Amino acid sequence: MTTAEPSRSAPLDIIARALRQEREAARLSLTDLAKRAGIAKSTLSQLESGSGNPSVETLWALASALGVSLSRLVDPPQPAVTVIRAGEGPVVHSEHADYTATLLAACPPTARRDAYAITAEPGAARNSDPHPPGTVEHVWLGTGSALVGSPDAPVTLSPGDYMSYPGDRPHLFQALAPGTSALFLIEHA
Repeated sequence: MTTAEPSRSAPLDIIARALRQEREAARLSLTDLAKRAGIAKSTLSQLESGSGNPSVETLWALASALGVSLSRLVDPPQPAVTVIRAGEGPVVHSEHADYTATLLAACPPTARRDAYAITAEPGAARNSDPHPPGTVEHVWLGTGSALVGSPDAPVTLSPGDYMSYPGDRPHLFQALAPGTSALFLIEHA
């Protein structure tokens, strides 16, 4: 298997953005990450500004120092939060029945999922501690209304809305209307 040059397989702006996001998520300064990776701080600064031209070895060193795979730097994951409002998303209709299916999230081949039916009433939020690293929660609201997701930026969901968010960070579910119900899928990495 051959590896394409970084500038061909991943534009420098993608690498720059991914490096900055991963470094900030790890709460490392430019100096700290450069030391861990064994590269010059000026090299890292250039890479984060999109003006550097990293070698595979430099990217491997940075990925190792950040504790992430090389792919996260050249092909970073999509945003952690996805919201699909009722009536949105790819829909498939049945030929033989009044039936439609809306794809909310495709399951990766190596994922494990647990499904839960949730009922909740207005009042205190259900605050959850982080689950193991890589956990993603998917919520589809059936009835009522709820605040869902990060305690810092929860999203109000209405019947038929879908949302996914990192389950490996603190999160909440708070019913805003009587008789609120939801389907939860918890995807474990």
